[in-house]
Amino acid sequence: MPDDSAAARTAAEEESAFSHPPVDPDVSAAYGDHPDQVIDFYAPRGEIAGPGDLAPLVVVVHGGAWRAPYDRRHITPFADFLARRGFAVANVEYRRGAAPEGADGGVGGGAVAGRWPDTFDDVAAALDALPDLVREFLPQADPRRMVITGHSAGGHLALWAAARHVLPEDAPWRTARPAPLRGVVALAPIADFAIAGKLDVCGGAALQLLGGEGHFAERQPYADPALLLPTGIATTLVQGRTDVDVPEAVAESYADAAAKAGEVVGVTLLEDVGHFPLIDPAADACAVVVEEIAQLAW
Repeated sequence: MPDDSAAARTAAEEESAFSHPPVDPDVSAAYGDHPDQVIDFYAPRGEIAGPGDLAPLVVVVHGGAWRAPYDRRHITPFADFLARRGFAVANVEYRRGAAPEGADGGVGGGAVAGRWPDTFDDVAAALDALPDLVREFLPQADPRRMVITGHSAGGHLALWAAARHVLPEDAPWRTARPAPLRGVVALAPIADFAIAGKLDVCGGAALQLLGGEGHFAERQPYADPALLLPTGIATTLVQGRTDVDVPEAVAESYADAAAKAGEVVGVTLLEDVGHFPLIDPAADACAVVVEEIAQLAW
């Protein structure tokens, strides 16, 4: 049956992505006092533009539906993949939603998506601290050639981080000017909360991130990338057409919202690709992602 075949392919893709052993960073640095307020740095391992040149900096924000069981370790093979292709890499950790007391602590079991406002506090603080931390801990990097990428919920956070200058005036994370980014490459991002809610993406994770029904409407303008447009920052979405975790319709809805706001957002759609090959070094889709990043970074 087609459904069984699709489910088997999805399971195989996820198994492959999570089969790689975690790759330890060259150095880690804290951007706050909480244990999750840390950035892992990977020095470039491949050839860069020329002898003595600095490498473009890729900021990686992991996914996992903003839930505590999924930390940055699962995306370290992807970070290493980037480093081996000549990029300097900053892999950002942030506070995520924990399991309620007494809930099943299995993989994702019972965990609420995100913490309000902690998740957003952390991403903003990490990006603000990054220039100084890079100068100290990753001198091979050129922060003037910085691209931010994120997968799934991390794709949402990457888009959000690039839109802080268009947040509502009273937002604590708002910046006076755009972030110094060459661009954003969002991988299967949860980029439009309205359609993500309709499709029950990741078990209603976007609704949980904002604190549930009682807070969703008031907080959505501060958190939903589809409402934070135009950014004026080059943005590309990479999306698998057979993604059942964050369906193609979410990316298309964000791109449509951008077009209505007068901004062109690139959307690279990959045939016969689901959710996890985008961060799986063994998958062809991962090479496509690196090329999209390179087009903005170099």
